[in-house]
Amino acid sequence: MKPLLAGSLVLLLVAVAPAANPLPRSAPEAQGVSSAAVLAFVEAADQKVDVMNSFMLVRHGHVVAEGWWTPYDAKSRHELYSLSKSFTSTAVGMAVADGKLSIDDPVLKFFPDDAPKEPNNNLKNMRVRDLLCMSTGHQTEPALAASKEPWTKTFLAAPVPFKPGTHFLYNTPATYMQSAVVQKVTGQTVLDYLKPRLFDPLGIDDPTWGTSPQVVSLGGYGLNVRTEDIAKFGQLYLQKGKWGDKQLIPAEWVAMATAKQTSNGSNPKSDWDQGYGFQFWRSRNGAYRGDGAFGQYCIVLPDHDAVIAITSGTKDMQNVLNLVWDVLLPGLKKEALPADESAAKKLQTKLAGLSVPVQTGVPLTSGPKAEYFRTAYVFAANDQKVETITLEQAERSSEVTIAGKINGTDRRLVCGVSEWKTGKWAFGTGLEQPVAASGAWTADDTYTAKIVLTETPFVATLTFKFADGKLEYEAKRNVGFGPTASPKLVGEKK
Repeated sequence: MKPLLAGSLVLLLVAVAPAANPLPRSAPEAQGVSSAAVLAFVEAADQKVDVMNSFMLVRHGHVVAEGWWTPYDAKSRHELYSLSKSFTSTAVGMAVADGKLSIDDPVLKFFPDDAPKEPNNNLKNMRVRDLLCMSTGHQTEPALAASKEPWTKTFLAAPVPFKPGTHFLYNTPATYMQSAVVQKVTGQTVLDYLKPRLFDPLGIDDPTWGTSPQVVSLGGYGLNVRTEDIAKFGQLYLQKGKWGDKQLIPAEWVAMATAKQTSNGSNPKSDWDQGYGFQFWRSRNGAYRGDGAFGQYCIVLPDHDAVIAITSGTKDMQNVLNLVWDVLLPGLKKEALPADESAAKKLQTKLAGLSVPVQTGVPLTSGPKAEYFRTAYVFAANDQKVETITLEQAERSSEVTIAGKINGTDRRLVCGVSEWKTGKWAFGTGLEQPVAASGAWTADDTYTAKIVLTETPFVATLTFKFADGKLEYEAKRNVGFGPTASPKLVGEKK
């Protein structure tokens, strides 16, 4: 977590910013932003959003407020989920500018070997433009991830019952096809293609992007960058594609990509019903945004010359935007404001102390029994790939270490007491990744650990209950694409 704020701290902030070529910093009031309004937004988000990860506000090209909820920090990349889509469409726009393709090219033109033997007229008429606008004509998303065929072939084999351009369907596979088209015409993955054209000029260091089995950037998800990188991307679009003295994206493309290209609803209170551009959502208040699952946002407000980057882990994404419009937006004024030292200091204190709540406990009747520790519990084969679990506690220490064999690999994780302890952990068949953990006894016979996967929006809560010589283990997550609670497992003493 990096402190920020006004006056004498500005030079310090520039010195400690982890991003390459950091955006300039400024006091909020100098850029026409009320510190009190920013404080009210941060306090509201802290209380009302399930798990906030980070927040950055850019006004007139200057970062005026930034904060990370410990154990999240400014240095770590973060999973963007569908916010990746806006980067993919940017690659399409750059490839168009390079003369590699036209958005009116038929999709089948790029994949003749993957086309069905007798494609119907709707598939024949599907254009790159339709991929960009989420108007491919599909009734349901093609199931790419489960396919053993090349993903482009699976996409083209899916039924297309509607005339392209007439039916909006949010379609992540359509974004994958954009990535595949760019790779086809440039000979590079979208990640590699964007590196010298976008990432390097903006100072976005070491972005990562997952690939399909055919080694094509996933396109619709899978990009990992830092919070300030999100803000820079939004600022580039706010500046109509110009960065310094270079036009990185044609201004005409920026205008098309962020305009309403497709109608997707009519609810005036929903930020998902304001129209869709080229992989950008139109928003209320004249704004547009890229966004990703569970609350990853790049919000651009041209009428206010502002950009807001947010990462979070929430089930209610509209709630985050409501707080932006209702609490933060009124604090953006047309002219510079008088310095407000009192509000600035309160904001600084709040931002410096942000944290995901640690796991808390309860007073114990007798304290955990010695037999709970250093006893290995063995679990029958299960989908969570948990094989053994042992809780350990060193003498004269209240910290508990979770030791276990997960999917054939020995793992150890120290849980902080009233604080976060960093480490690495893996769940099920997933890869080991950076985490932070805290834990506490929540009953005489129950230990609970909270684990933040610090490069994602996920927070896992693990419960270990000792009963009748057995260990009952349960795991749940704050958010997920399916069930967020896993079945209870019961381990026997080894």
